[in-house]
Amino acid sequence: MAWNPKGGPWGGGGGPWGGGPASSPPPNIEEMVRRTQDKMRRMVPGGLGTGRGIVLVVAAVIAIWFATGFYRVQPGEQGVELLFGRFVKTTTPGLNYWFPAPIGEVLTPNVEQTNQITIGYRGGTEGPRGTGARDVLQESLMLTGDENIIDVDFLVQWRIKNAADYLFNIRDPEGTVKLAAESSIREVMGQITLEDALTTKRAQVDERTKDLLQSILDSYGAGIFIAEVKQLKVDPPSEVIDAFNDVQRARQDQERLVNEATAYRNDIVPRAKGEAERIIQDANAYKERLTAESAGEASRFLSVLEAYQQGRDLTTRRLYLERMQEVLRHSQNVIIDEKGQGVVPYLALPELQRKRQESAQ
Repeated sequence: MAWNPKGGPWGGGGGPWGGGPASSPPPNIEEMVRRTQDKMRRMVPGGLGTGRGIVLVVAAVIAIWFATGFYRVQPGEQGVELLFGRFVKTTTPGLNYWFPAPIGEVLTPNVEQTNQITIGYRGGTEGPRGTGARDVLQESLMLTGDENIIDVDFLVQWRIKNAADYLFNIRDPEGTVKLAAESSIREVMGQITLEDALTTKRAQVDERTKDLLQSILDSYGAGIFIAEVKQLKVDPPSEVIDAFNDVQRARQDQERLVNEATAYRNDIVPRAKGEAERIIQDANAYKERLTAESAGEASRFLSVLEAYQQGRDLTTRRLYLERMQEVLRHSQNVIIDEKGQGVVPYLALPELQRKRQESAQ
């Protein structure tokens, strides 16, 4: 590039640096290096090339290297210290120190973060029935204890329980949890019937799957804690869902009829029991009355027998008169006069009294 001494390409009064007289030469690189070396010699007594200077420089480098061993573990994290790639110990949140690299290394996984794995579906912000959800039949279809097929979508929530085991005992933690969870729920489903899995034992399936999954991961030494196993969708396969809904409606009708029959039984049985108790009480009262009457009749008969044995003629006449009185009390009596020419009716006082009462009404 041509250089205009009067005003260079930068519009200055001279030189490519735009300042000073146009005849000023460019900077001398050797002079700048020499000045820098002089400053270093003044800073390091005896000169940089002496043994003392080298020791000071090395010491400074070592001090800086050791200072890189300080590290901070954030809340919710756990520090894992390695020495030449081998686990030594874990540390708590706060400022800590360990051998700097490449001798030492520190890993700080988050042990309070809850991780989630979905099994049986992918995507969807509102679960397997949400928008954008895609069903994965290879994971969701499984066999129940009564040899029926069921479609189950569920999620697993887990956290790190032991950072060292989590980092070094398993290669793919998320994949391990996923496979172990799928195996666990298939084992649990294989021990119950389809109806129980769909209705009354859903919570029991979740709890048993969680316990079984935790035991599997503990046997692996995975250092993982299972927080929750939750079924999101439990249905028969889509090919038979209509028939299954018909069965469910029939089952609901059955339950309704059973409830109605139970209500009728609860109404009729107490009334029947009350009626039976009343009849039993009436029968007992009747029995007691007949027993008392029979005892009275027997006592009266014995007293009559005793009187008869003491005076037979008198007793016979008294019995005859009492019986005739009993017979004639309710009959219309007449008196027949053997000397008379006709029959003279007996004055019927009871009949007169009855007619008087009827006329008074």
